[in-house]
Amino acid sequence: MRDHFACLCIALLLACFGLAQQPATKKAAPANNPDASVGLNLKEIFESKVKAEWEALKQKDKKAYGELLADDYAGVEVDGAGERSKIQAINEVPAGNVFNYTLWGFKVTPLGPEATFVIYEVTLQFPPKSVLRYSRLYIGELWAKRNGEWKELHYQETHVK
Repeated sequence: MRDHFACLCIALLLACFGLAQQPATKKAAPANNPDASVGLNLKEIFESKVKAEWEALKQKDKKAYGELLADDYAGVEVDGAGERSKIQAINEVPAGNVFNYTLWGFKVTPLGPEATFVIYEVTLQFPPKSVLRYSRLYIGELWAKRNGEWKELHYQETHVK
């Protein structure tokens, strides 16, 4: 009887400890890191930034697109026109013809606290009357922290068949 009582007390004690444990919560972002929204990891941060980049191109929003780029940005696209600076890339936004896009295959590789390499694929859909309706691109982007904010430093795209 005494052994049964001791087992019951131990079981109740363990149950109380289990119930007393607090569930895991998301940590608040540090005050000095405005990009680290509550509970977001690097992959989520950069997926969001890349989506914002493509939305700006789709909407032909030069201001939104330019805010994502570093001042010393360099981009190389599949058109063979060579490297583009930030000013050149922003000035091309109104002439873009992105009708829709699908992003997938994100891989995020931190290169230290101030730099991250992002790889993904995008399937572009062009307007209905375009000669070319779809294009698939493999993209590598280098992002760097500038004045506490992540900015796209380098963009490189490769056509995928």
